[in-house]
Amino acid sequence: MAETKENYDLTPRVAPNLDRHLVFPILEFLQERQLYPDEQILKFKIELLNKTNMVDYAMDIHKSLYHTEDAPQDMVERRAEVVARLKSLEEAAAPLVTFLLNPNAVQELRADKQYNLQMLKERYQIGPDQIEALYQYAKFQFECGNYSGAADYLYQYRTLCSNLERSLSALWGKLASEILMQNWDIALEELNRVKEIIDSKSFASPLNQVQNRIWLMHWGLYIFFNHENGRTQIIDLFIQDKYMNAIQTSAPHLLRYLATAFIVNKRRRPQLKEFIKVIQQEHYSYKDPIVEFLACVFVNYDFDGAQRKMKECEEVIVNDPFLGKRVEDGNFSTVPLKDEFLENARLFIFETYCRIHQRIDMGVLAEKLNLNYEEAERWIVNLIRTSKLDAKIDSESGTVIMEPTQPNVHEQLVNHTKALSGRTYKLVTQLLEHSQGQAAR
Repeated sequence: MAETKENYDLTPRVAPNLDRHLVFPILEFLQERQLYPDEQILKFKIELLNKTNMVDYAMDIHKSLYHTEDAPQDMVERRAEVVARLKSLEEAAAPLVTFLLNPNAVQELRADKQYNLQMLKERYQIGPDQIEALYQYAKFQFECGNYSGAADYLYQYRTLCSNLERSLSALWGKLASEILMQNWDIALEELNRVKEIIDSKSFASPLNQVQNRIWLMHWGLYIFFNHENGRTQIIDLFIQDKYMNAIQTSAPHLLRYLATAFIVNKRRRPQLKEFIKVIQQEHYSYKDPIVEFLACVFVNYDFDGAQRKMKECEEVIVNDPFLGKRVEDGNFSTVPLKDEFLENARLFIFETYCRIHQRIDMGVLAEKLNLNYEEAERWIVNLIRTSKLDAKIDSESGTVIMEPTQPNVHEQLVNHTKALSGRTYKLVTQLLEHSQGQAAR
């Protein structure tokens, strides 16, 4: 049975692992791509907005959905409540906000939190109540959609907060704010801070720690497919044992994004072998055209199947909120990742096919690459010209002849040494964790 666009949509799996504010960009994308009826998207937006303080936005959507100029009475009352609560929190946080807006006063702060708390109490009569009020005010600003103000106040709050749980909560809020403002460099820094705390913090239960890792990976998708180094960062994070275990046990749909990163990231080919093993393990638990494409090429050597999957992958990418980012170029709209993916996917097919065959018929190859004969010939000539391929074309017979390549002994030795080092590190880490667990008991 043919898959539909909706079948490829991962929103039902991704959204529960995001802050509700982070779901709005996904809904905007789905609405623009018309994957679902407008009415359905608008109703879901109102449902989400009802759990935030963005009442004006909810009113606008309600008017658009029901073609009316009047907002429901409950929304009008809710708006009055939000305004009153905002004013109350603003007054409670005012002493600390005034202090933070004074550059000369802020210079008195030091890296020592205990000193800061004592100094604020003695010189400015600012105590735990005002610091707590700043957190509540920042959180309320975030819920109102003022992400810039929330980010600033949450940052300041963390410099004063001595409660680890509350500090981590503020850091999550800061991360969400930076993502929503599309400050990708700062967002990546915050993501790494959250990761460091998750990996080092003592959680009430291992399941809680796993859930935090799953949230982090989902939130990170925004950064990984917008930051210039994001496709390297996603591989570095997801391929780590603890994060891969979390993916395999609770979020196998994230394999789509890791598979995409591997296909478009030529520098990470050595790690691809390990990922192919994961794909084989998860073959029955999760199916996705992008993941299945890699299985066709590297597991089953099914090049006809890989060609069919490439067409499905194209459909998946343009309709995925994280992969299908569009760029306007004059009167045209393109999806840069799609073109990059297809180019690299063809290269994967070609390289693997060439390892199996020494002489290849150009017509057959063109079919495997999903190109016509002339396009395939130009593509291969370009590969040879840019030294990406050690081969020659026999125009008379219409074949590509592969040059035999001798294995580089030095490279093999380096790769084996790296692999041995990696396995040793894993073994030592497991032994340390086991000994720490025994000591704790």
